[in-house]
Amino acid sequence: MKRFIERRDFLKLGATGAASLLAMGSELLWHAKQAQAAELSPTNSQSLDPDTALQKLMEGNQRFIQHRPQYPDQSQARLLEVAQAQHPFATILSCADSRVPAEIIFDQGIGNIFDVRIAGNIATPAAVGSIEYAVALLGTPVLMVLGHERCGAVTAAVKNEALPGEISSFVKAILPAVDKVKGLSGDAVDNAVIANVFYQIDQLQRSPLLTEQLQSGKLKIVGGRYDLDTGSVMIIT
Repeated sequence: MKRFIERRDFLKLGATGAASLLAMGSELLWHAKQAQAAELSPTNSQSLDPDTALQKLMEGNQRFIQHRPQYPDQSQARLLEVAQAQHPFATILSCADSRVPAEIIFDQGIGNIFDVRIAGNIATPAAVGSIEYAVALLGTPVLMVLGHERCGAVTAAVKNEALPGEISSFVKAILPAVDKVKGLSGDAVDNAVIANVFYQIDQLQRSPLLTEQLQSGKLKIVGGRYDLDTGSVMIIT
């Protein structure tokens, strides 16, 4: 019995030691990743052309899909760097859906993306004003309108049923897109998600400020569709 207890205590000690080593290793790995992120060269709108900015977004999405994030620009140094001024390299008009956080799905950090999030990724006057600020004043070279699979706002627009409160306001803004694909083969909601991206881009292109940036070559507007199942963003325009 004494030998058994001694053996048991020895094994427990070994397990405890192994756990401690694993914890220490995880902590060192975390610090290494943070150091790597801090050392990554800072990115801002003034250093990228539209095509390079879009490529940077899509490369980040590939890292997210492959579960190999770099967590760039999330260090204390980056926090201090952008505390007084911001120069995001991309503006994204996306849905307010909790499953579509831009910085995470594109593996970006503080000050990289100017987020405009609203249910159904619709170009309301307030949303357009926010985007104009990012593009015309902050100089973001790429603007993405990002729809997503199984969007609740688009689904509500496809059903077009009575809704409480102000929920019907964003449904009304999506209905023209739904009408464009009504009766087409395939999934009605997914068809409408894609049509809505195109429709909201059309609304944005009515802005003189955005049009001026487009014509000068300083801005590119693209549409994307986010797949909830895979985490992949597909460019559709």
